[in-house]
Amino acid sequence: MSQDQSQFDDNRSDVNLPPDPSRRMWVTTTCAVGGAAAVATAVPFVGSFAPSAKARAAGAPVEMDVSSIPPGQLRTVEWRGKPVWVLHRTPEQIKALEGQAHDELLADPNSERPGFTPPYAQNEYRSRKPEFFVAVGICTHLGCSPTPQLGAANGGDFFCPCHGSRFDLAGRVYKNVPAPDNLEVPPYQFSADGSSVIIGVDENNQA
Repeated sequence: MSQDQSQFDDNRSDVNLPPDPSRRMWVTTTCAVGGAAAVATAVPFVGSFAPSAKARAAGAPVEMDVSSIPPGQLRTVEWRGKPVWVLHRTPEQIKALEGQAHDELLADPNSERPGFTPPYAQNEYRSRKPEFFVAVGICTHLGCSPTPQLGAANGGDFFCPCHGSRFDLAGRVYKNVPAPDNLEVPPYQFSADGSSVIIGVDENNQA
């Protein structure tokens, strides 16, 4: 290393030297620009009462009209960056979820494992209303998105093609598959007239 270069390196590490004026100017300019950008960003945010895309991703409630979902059909909405399914189950699909014979095929038929099922969904339908199923459409194995199979003779199921996990139409995982838990049921409630579901909040306003 040359003497000039060595002196330059030593000067950089000498705390007794006065501050580098060029560095001070860079910091001041950066702060000024950042402050101006923050103010510019804040103005439209304050002026709008609708949740931004960022706010929705952070967990703001999302409302979906369920009155337009035909029986046997599923709709998807995004909440907290996750796909949330709303399935309008047919009477035949509801019937297929009932009975001891079906429960014996499942790893956790009563949704007793913690963390995936709120109290109001700890029933054989895992829902507030038997005809509507609301769940996060992410496999509990490695985070893949299962494929809804709604036309099968047994009412259908959710099949994860990544590693072969299967869930019934209440999101309950079958035995002997890689997924360890049932699909997650998010906090949600229905509107007063029952025409829509509000995902991201329950009756206690808890997300």
